[in-house]
Amino acid sequence: MREEHVEAGELTMAAIENRDSGRMRRSEMNGVAATVLGTVVVVVCAAAGAGLPWWAVAGAALLVVWPAAWTGKRIGRRSGIRDQALEPGEDVVGTYTVRPPYTEHTPTALHEGPQYELLVTTRGLQMWERSVLLWRHPWSELRLVVDGPRLRVHHEDREVGVMLLEHPGAVQEIRAAAGRLGAR
Repeated sequence: MREEHVEAGELTMAAIENRDSGRMRRSEMNGVAATVLGTVVVVVCAAAGAGLPWWAVAGAALLVVWPAAWTGKRIGRRSGIRDQALEPGEDVVGTYTVRPPYTEHTPTALHEGPQYELLVTTRGLQMWERSVLLWRHPWSELRLVVDGPRLRVHHEDREVGVMLLEHPGAVQEIRAAAGRLGAR
């Protein structure tokens, strides 16, 4: 059994693991609650608007609870993993969906969310493929080049990514944030 104690402001590994697992559970539960609530509200409003009796509305709402909870837990888990990857004091400024690099790429199912996402944080950029951190670089080592609708990311004189983002104005938003946060 590992002993957990806090001494002079330092956390032991056991304390860090307990804190992180609690944070992960909270992220999962927040995802479940938000997704279930939103889905049930939409189903109830649609069913009630269609003039169905109360028992049919309740039945329709019950049918969507389990799939919504499952999807919400997955979304919350992904959010928790990304929160754990942040350094102390680092905050997420924005999250941008990156289009897959190949046109023959099969679109993902809605419950899986986007495959690639670029996180802009106060300390740098992070490229994620669902729950896997592909790379992260601090602003001081990055140079961003806007190439029409594409964002070219350079790290230490080599190109680490060329991204086409879903949102039309995302490239300019990221470039503006990079200038404020210290990229070259």
